[in-house]
Amino acid sequence: MSTTAVGRPAPRGTTGARRRRVAGLGVLVAVLVIGAAASLAVGARALSPAEVWQGLFAAPDADQRLTDVRLIVRTVRVPRTVLAIVAGLALGIGGALIQGYTRNPIADTGLLGVNSGASFAVVTVIALFGFADPLQYVWFAFLGAAVAGVVVFGLSSIGRGAGNPLTLALAGQGVTVFLAAMTTAVALSDLESLNALRFWNAGSVAGVGFDVIWPVTAFIVTGVVLALTVLPSLNLLNLGDDVARGLGVNIALSRTLGIVAITLLAGAATAACGPIAFLGLMVAHVARYLTGPDYRWLVPYAGLLGAAVLLVCDIVGRVVVRPGELDAGIVVALLGAPFFAGLVWRGKFRSA
Repeated sequence: MSTTAVGRPAPRGTTGARRRRVAGLGVLVAVLVIGAAASLAVGARALSPAEVWQGLFAAPDADQRLTDVRLIVRTVRVPRTVLAIVAGLALGIGGALIQGYTRNPIADTGLLGVNSGASFAVVTVIALFGFADPLQYVWFAFLGAAVAGVVVFGLSSIGRGAGNPLTLALAGQGVTVFLAAMTTAVALSDLESLNALRFWNAGSVAGVGFDVIWPVTAFIVTGVVLALTVLPSLNLLNLGDDVARGLGVNIALSRTLGIVAITLLAGAATAACGPIAFLGLMVAHVARYLTGPDYRWLVPYAGLLGAAVLLVCDIVGRVVVRPGELDAGIVVALLGAPFFAGLVWRGKFRSA
């Protein structure tokens, strides 16, 4: 039987809940493994399990068919699968964190302005320098997302409402609207930027190589580490600032680390694959339903759910309009819009 910190036996209900949560994490990992295998096999050209295995591990061969399989698996589907998992994980964790820090159940990572900041940076550098390769503009996208996050956090930290979650939400909305208007102005003045923005805003995990994925993953890993360090204090912050302060939480430090983590996670994911709307919002609610309000469990669940949902949506996008494809961001939006409407209806129903 497990024990508490002071040596007393832990309640049986607590032990049972912990086991269920651990089992749930195991199920999500299994779903991710199955989804990754399906992602390698499904596409414009369907591959058998044997072909996927050959594409991953077989040595170079003179057989043109095997050469084609290796090319499809290693250079197209493996990077696409890895990016879907990494970006989904980042957006899921970021969505759970932003809802916790703003105490807003309909908050998403876009609330900090990272999506609009990245979009503005992309269209601006394309208009000024004519960049067309993702490796050229991904760093500017990340920089734009980071600057937007810093500006929002800075605006919410000054004045009479400094540190208030509502102030953070209002600052984020204001910066988002302003940057969206500036993005439209730049795009309408430059045809190349407008064309790039159309594809950028769709949100896609396709067409990005490991030369982009590995650097982005480094930022996401840093964001995940920061996120894990703030989870105990985030639980206390949701009891109210006064209670958290009384229990010894450094509120300013916790919020700063949390916002930095969210900016790293959402900024890096958005820089790599464009804005993915609703994903963080959806998976945070599902995770909360499965785990309860404890962010030490909610955040890992949200991350794994985000990775699984984005991966499945990318697979669905390859299947539903064959021989063409729907970008993963579009499929997520088609799923997320009714989910969001359901949240609104459910809120009204409960308040009635």
